[in-house]
Amino acid sequence: MSRQECMEAIDALREHPHVDEVLLFSTCNRVEVLMAAKDGEAAVAAAKDYISDLKGLPVSEFESCLYVHHREEAVRHMFSVAASLDSMVVGEPQILGQVKDAYHLTASKKATGPLLNRLMHRTFHVAKRVRSETGIGDSAVSISYAAIELARKIFGSLEGRKILLVGAGEMAELAVEHLIQHQAGDIFVANRTLDRGVELARRFNGSAIALEEIPETLTGVDIIISSTGSPTCVITRDMVKPVIKRRKGRSIFFIDIAVPRDIDPAINRLPNAYVYDIDDLKEVIDGNIETRRAEAIKAERIVEEGVVAFSRWVEGLRTVPTIKALRAKVESIAEGEVEKTLSGLTGLSEEEKAAIRRMGQAIVTKVVHDPIRFIKDGCHNRDESRALSYARSFFDIHD
Repeated sequence: MSRQECMEAIDALREHPHVDEVLLFSTCNRVEVLMAAKDGEAAVAAAKDYISDLKGLPVSEFESCLYVHHREEAVRHMFSVAASLDSMVVGEPQILGQVKDAYHLTASKKATGPLLNRLMHRTFHVAKRVRSETGIGDSAVSISYAAIELARKIFGSLEGRKILLVGAGEMAELAVEHLIQHQAGDIFVANRTLDRGVELARRFNGSAIALEEIPETLTGVDIIISSTGSPTCVITRDMVKPVIKRRKGRSIFFIDIAVPRDIDPAINRLPNAYVYDIDDLKEVIDGNIETRRAEAIKAERIVEEGVVAFSRWVEGLRTVPTIKALRAKVESIAEGEVEKTLSGLTGLSEEEKAAIRRMGQAIVTKVVHDPIRFIKDGCHNRDESRALSYARSFFDIHD
């Protein structure tokens, strides 16, 4: 869904009588609606009807593509999504940013309330714990990112390293974006079509060169990323061999993302020259995916801890009316007796009267302490109904 469609959906659903709070976020492969409602089934039906009207399709035609979670399962799902445990690529960092953007958009429209606001703040907390306490996002699981991780192992720091981008492949562009994030230095772009090369160079604040200038440029660059559609090698061993001498021992790193290969594998046998192609990178990625899966087990434990904590908070909300009524009743009795006593006394200063009133409040706090703890313990021990019933009976509290 587009941003505009998301905003319209939020407006429509928050006006529905069965929806108390709503949040919606859309990514490349999912659209999720998070709602707080007294009647969950009615709220879900409202969301389905909205999608039906928006797309002009009967619910029966897309219902099999939907999944619905209630209560703790919904909380668990939200935590897992933000922690990237429910993504196509486990551990990808983008999803948390997308969820945050969706929350800020929804909150700006005042479509969330106490329940969803609390849930989203806990969601961000859980996701942060997963990132800081596990290695789920440490290992490269994309071709472009894996290439950069290999470059970092070879050079240590990529800061100031000069880059030559050969071709205009999407993965090569992504690799350059990763390099820029690591403070890489000058970027040169060589492309068969010079106009396209100039366009790419402008995007990365770099310089465009002709393909014929590649041999000369190899002397000064450190990393070459190649992704062309050429049927033969664009960079050969004979082209690189004289460059190695001129570089005087400085390493040069080739990342070949093309199929068929752009870079002659024989270059790897030259001193201080390193060539990696897609097959090499995939081996790294496969190993890293297994590492992420192992880290995901730790992350799931953190998610479960978050679910338990949030569920206790929600359960505690049900005790609030009884606790407030209990305290109000005891306070009313105490205040009445204090004022009755004060009215029968003469000669007291205002300070002395205030001290007696403070004493009355202190007695109230001590009297209600144990009953309130009894109610809360009953809630946390899953015996909420009995605890509330006993408290209301003992103190004769009525709705």
